[in-house]
Amino acid sequence: MVTTEGGARPPIEIQMIADVACPWCYLGLVRLERARALRPSLPTALRWWPYLLNPQLPSEGMDRQTYLRAKFGSDAGARGVHQRLETAAAADGIPLALERIRRTPNSSLAQRLILQAEASGRGEAVIQALFRAFYLDGRDIGNRSELLAIGQAAGLDGDELVRLLGGNGHALAISRSNQRAEAMGVRGVPVFIMAGRHAIAGAQPPEVLAGLLDVAALEPAAAPAATPAPVLV
Repeated sequence: MVTTEGGARPPIEIQMIADVACPWCYLGLVRLERARALRPSLPTALRWWPYLLNPQLPSEGMDRQTYLRAKFGSDAGARGVHQRLETAAAADGIPLALERIRRTPNSSLAQRLILQAEASGRGEAVIQALFRAFYLDGRDIGNRSELLAIGQAAGLDGDELVRLLGGNGHALAISRSNQRAEAMGVRGVPVFIMAGRHAIAGAQPPEVLAGLLDVAALEPAAAPAATPAPVLV
């Protein structure tokens, strides 16, 4: 195990390439939290990497049923996908309430909120709150008023949020992050990257993610400029 001169191990950075409008990302985050709990001696730091699954959606989002029919071909096709998702989520103790969702959001504003929260040290709280708001409560996380309420509940400054949601703060960073992920070969999310080197795609079981943390813990930290692009596995 690598340590600093003072004996304390620097946190293993976990980059999560994800979209809050992706249910498998929510499941992946829950499983990541369990993986971290399996390795309490390994300090970790989660860093959000924005990815846009539906960048073509209008800013106000789209009626949920219209979106699902377009994506899966029919109501029956959407129901089949939902059933598989709900079964997987229930096994992990996540009580998805997909029937409450009325709109599929354009997630750009929510992604910007996350980056703002990370800058204030509240990134994980806001990420969790956004997933719960959308998948458990059916709230429209593309709506400015909803995002303002979520951000304030997580302890962010209301005036700063109003300026953020009414402007273009972090918009360029999100666009560049999305382009970089696509250049790496990312076509679906979530993707987890441990220590800038070891990447794995999908909502993997906690034991698999914990194993990847073990691998990252055995290697010396690399300078950011020297870190090669991770290879998806």
